[in-house]
Order: sequence, then structure tokens, then C-alpha cells
Amino acid sequence: MSWVYTGKLYTSEFQAGCLATRIREEGFHYAKRMPRYVYVYKTKRGKYGVKFQW
Repeated sequence: MSWVYTGKLYTSEFQAGCLATRIREEGFHYAKRMPRYVYVYKTKRGKYGVKFQW
């Protein structure tokens, strides 16, 4: 399985963490399954993103 990255990067870890929590708790409305792993990662330029794996 491969990682799926969200399309937006955030300037603060808090903003990315809020999105990750939302994905963990609510999941996806149109998906039939919940992601197994959800992580916040930091890029080399200092921005934060969210990745998840089915």
C-alpha cells in the first residue's frame, strides 16, 4: 500500500493536526473504509502536510 498525500500544505503544525484529527474521527463521507494510519509530516521547507494510508 502506498501513502496518499493531501493537496494542501500548512504553515503551522496545529493546522495540519486539525485536519489529521478530522480525517481520523470523521473519515471520508464518500469512502467505504477508514484510513488505517494518518500522519502529519514536515517538508524540507518547513511546511506541514497530512498523509494517510488505507
